[in-house]
Amino acid sequence: MTSEIYDSAAGDGMLNRDEPGTEQPDNYIYNPLDPVPTRGGRINPDLNQASGPQDQTIVEKRNDVLCYKTPGLHNDLEVTGPLTLRLFAATTAVDTDFFVKMVDHYPNGLAINIAEGCIRARYRRSILEPRLVVPGEINEYVIDLASTSNVFLKGHRIGIDIMSSNFPRFERIMNTGHAFGEDATGITAMQTIFHQP
Repeated sequence: MTSEIYDSAAGDGMLNRDEPGTEQPDNYIYNPLDPVPTRGGRINPDLNQASGPQDQTIVEKRNDVLCYKTPGLHNDLEVTGPLTLRLFAATTAVDTDFFVKMVDHYPNGLAINIAEGCIRARYRRSILEPRLVVPGEINEYVIDLASTSNVFLKGHRIGIDIMSSNFPRFERIMNTGHAFGEDATGITAMQTIFHQP
């Protein structure tokens, strides 16, 4: 399923197959001192938290999580195989993270994570040759969500959540561009997600 994302400034964005028009970008502020908490997913056992599918509704209520959803499905839809999201984004930082979750939204309000992936901005072009970003510059981020096999049932909605932290599963990036572990505190970053021709 190759869909475009648009219109999510208040967390009510739509996900569909239409070509993007002249939609305004969506923004959120990532603060390393208030990271988005981990809810399920591929968690290491030593975190002492439940892994796998977990309800994401508490996470999706945060102001630093963008949520895009399809309308209710008219038929069951199977999604099987590797998943990749191409994200066009800008940040006010020189380095930051982008996390993505595919979510199954049930008619009763549950939002269950299906797949997830992340990328650090400095590795957007190569993991072997990291390069910091120019603040404000739009970059393409190709995010690998691994593979899945899920049937989204009739009446359910397919969701994509975008954020810049998933803590404590992943250590918070401090947005400074310094080497990992050097910063005790970080700086906030304005993240901008684009969806236009």
